[in-house]
Amino acid sequence: MQLSDVFLELGREGFAELIRGISIGKLKTYKLYATIKTRTHLQKLSAETLQKATGRLWDRLGQKDDPFARDLSQAVLVSHLDMIVAVLNFLGVPHEDGFFAKDLDAKPYLTEGWADRTLENFRGVYPEPLLRFYTGHLSWELHVDR
Repeated sequence: MQLSDVFLELGREGFAELIRGISIGKLKTYKLYATIKTRTHLQKLSAETLQKATGRLWDRLGQKDDPFARDLSQAVLVSHLDMIVAVLNFLGVPHEDGFFAKDLDAKPYLTEGWADRTLENFRGVYPEPLLRFYTGHLSWELHVDR
């Protein structure tokens, strides 16, 4: 599975909700602002211009532009580190403020049904498209089944 597929599984409305949740301030804090501005081909990067570009961004993901999908996923994830920390704590995955070792063997933590348990546990706490995106991203990144 490609990372662009994780976005596409959400559908247009779910994707639009992810885009609305991107924090420009967090992009600046984590030094992703210039990268996202360049990757989205926007003259000015703001919450409003990102929302207006949602259709074009969706189309690029449909073309399986995975380098773009990786950068866009980082924008989504840094905007929701509180959720990431909560999910990783719930799953028992060792991490430091939401970041885990790249060589982590996730199999002991992400046992059968982990994604469904996560969605059920955090339903109503975080938006469902965000939770679905994160479980898909985690599965993609750690090479485990949902």
